[in-house]
Amino acid sequence: MRIGFFVNSLQQEHPKYTTTTLAREAVRRGHEVCYIEADGFSYLPDTGLHVQARLAPKNGDASLPAFLGAMQGPKAPCESLAVTDLDALMLRNDPAEDVGARAWAQTVGVIFGQMAARSGVLVLNDPDGLSGALNKLYFQHYPPDVRPRTLITRSAEAISEFVEEEGTAVLKPLQGSGGQSVFLVRPEDRANLNQMTEAVLRDGYVIAQEYLPAAAEGDIRLFLMNGDPLRVKGKYAAFRRIGRPGDLRSNMHAGGKAEKVDVSDDALRVAEIVRPKLIQDGMFLVGLDLAGDKLMEINVFSPGGLNSAGRLQKANFAAPVVEAVERKVASMARYGGHFSNARLATL
Repeated sequence: MRIGFFVNSLQQEHPKYTTTTLAREAVRRGHEVCYIEADGFSYLPDTGLHVQARLAPKNGDASLPAFLGAMQGPKAPCESLAVTDLDALMLRNDPAEDVGARAWAQTVGVIFGQMAARSGVLVLNDPDGLSGALNKLYFQHYPPDVRPRTLITRSAEAISEFVEEEGTAVLKPLQGSGGQSVFLVRPEDRANLNQMTEAVLRDGYVIAQEYLPAAAEGDIRLFLMNGDPLRVKGKYAAFRRIGRPGDLRSNMHAGGKAEKVDVSDDALRVAEIVRPKLIQDGMFLVGLDLAGDKLMEINVFSPGGLNSAGRLQKANFAAPVVEAVERKVASMARYGGHFSNARLATL
């Protein structure tokens, strides 16, 4: 099987990223792996969609730094492939990272992913589903009883009224990731509300959200695969993210740390509630961010932390993910076009 991993930029990838862990596991299982960057697609007039592929080393026993470093070096092997040479294409980019100077790259994965799927390549997560999730507004499509009370607006007055009603609230941009421009507004911070609002408005629409007291203890990242919590020998692919002292953000990119966690019945209940929508949208691998019995975010583009979950739980969570891709590719070969890409994505 030949698997392509689409990323924003190969040079910005890290050995501990989930993508690296999945790619090495695929090589361990005897598959050919390549990385494709945002500028690596071409549509040729006679032969259709091609990709410029950076080939992964064939040594699946290499350390994660050595494995990734072999592709990041200037002499790493590169090959032009027809997209139909791929059996599976995993979209592992984060559109929010391309806001600004690389705005052209934000929708590249979705657009070319849709073309690849129509050419018969298995694309995960399903690009048609991802096209509706290009910003945090996608979160609002899920049942309100698992979401914090939320206002989305560019009206500073409406934000002020919402914060007044809530007492304590969180402000963040509609488009963004990694904990950038996230503010906790407490009653004693009201004097600075205008400055906080202006800072977030510079990035577009503002999300004003109910503050969840449970978030003070960090949030829980729980992985779902095919709509179900990912487990290996009874251990869930999950961990608690703890922010730095005095910092609202628990994102790993913002200096948060990972701790082992026991997945609660509340978390499993939330996962079951969001499951139908995830399956409908063809979301194969997803990261839920939970605080208590509420869902803070759903990461459908490039959920990270599988490596941390595996280290803390002493389990190889990458193996069942790659195994699932193998089964899907086999089903595609066996049944041809009888299943849509979205159906195969969570089959």
